[in-house]
Amino acid sequence: MKRNLFVYVLLICTAVVAVVPVLWGLTTALKPKSEVVTYPPQWVPAHPTLRNFGVVLRETSMPRYFANSLLIGVGTVLMTLAVAAHAGYALARLRFPGKSVLAFGILATAMIPGISILVPLYALASKVKLYDGYTILILVSTAWQVPTVMWLLKGFFETVPRELDESALIDGCTRWSAFYRVILPLARPGMAAAALLAFVFVWNDFLIAFTLTVSDSRRVIAVGLYQYISQYGIEWGELMAAVILALLPVLIMFWALQRHFISGLTAGAMKG
Repeated sequence: MKRNLFVYVLLICTAVVAVVPVLWGLTTALKPKSEVVTYPPQWVPAHPTLRNFGVVLRETSMPRYFANSLLIGVGTVLMTLAVAAHAGYALARLRFPGKSVLAFGILATAMIPGISILVPLYALASKVKLYDGYTILILVSTAWQVPTVMWLLKGFFETVPRELDESALIDGCTRWSAFYRVILPLARPGMAAAALLAFVFVWNDFLIAFTLTVSDSRRVIAVGLYQYISQYGIEWGELMAAVILALLPVLIMFWALQRHFISGLTAGAMKG
C-alpha cells in the first residue's frame, strides 16, 4: 500500500512539473501586453485576448515555419521507417556472421554528440550543393533517427512469432512478400511509436536546422521561436502564443497514436 502511494505521489509530482509550465505559457499567451509585465504575475488573465495568436498567425513567418517543419517531419518519418523497418527485420530474423557487432555499431552512431559533427555536415552540405534546402535536413534527420528506430522495430519484430514467417514461406511467399504481407501489418504499433519518436525529434530540433539553413523561408519552428529572443527584449505574449501553437501538432499526433505508441514502446523495450 505504501509503495503504491509513493508511486502515485511521484506520478502526480511529475505531471505537475510537466503541465504547470504549459499552463503558465497558455495564460501568458492570453494576456494583453500590459498584464504580461505586471508584478506580481497573475495566473488568470483579467482581460483574456486572442490578439497574440492573431499576430503570430497573420503578421509573422510562423505559418511558413510550421509548414517547413511539417514537410521535413513527414519526409523524415517516411524515410526513417523505410530504412529502419527493413534493417530491424533483418536483424530480428536473419542469421549472419557479425550481426551483433553490426547492430551495436549502428546503435553506437546514435550516441555521437550532434555538435561534434556539425562542421563536417556543414562542409558536406555545401560541397554537394544541398545547403539551405529541405533535402539535407531530411537526410541528416533520417540518419540520426535510423539507429534508434531500427532497434525499436527490431525488438518489436522479435515479439512476432517466427511461425508466421514460416507459414507464409510454406504458402509460397518469398521472404520479401512474407515481410510485406504478413509481418509488416502486424507491426503497426511499433511503426506508430517509431513514427512519433522521429517526428518529435524533427519538430523539436534546433541545432541541425539552425546550422544547415540560412534563408528565412527554410527555417523550421524551433528556429522561428528562437527569433523572438533579441537584444531589444522578448515579446512574451507572442512567444508563448507561438509555443502553444507549436505544441498542438505533437499533442494531436500523440493523442491519435497513443494506443499504438504505448504498446509499440512496451514491445520494443521487452525484447530490444
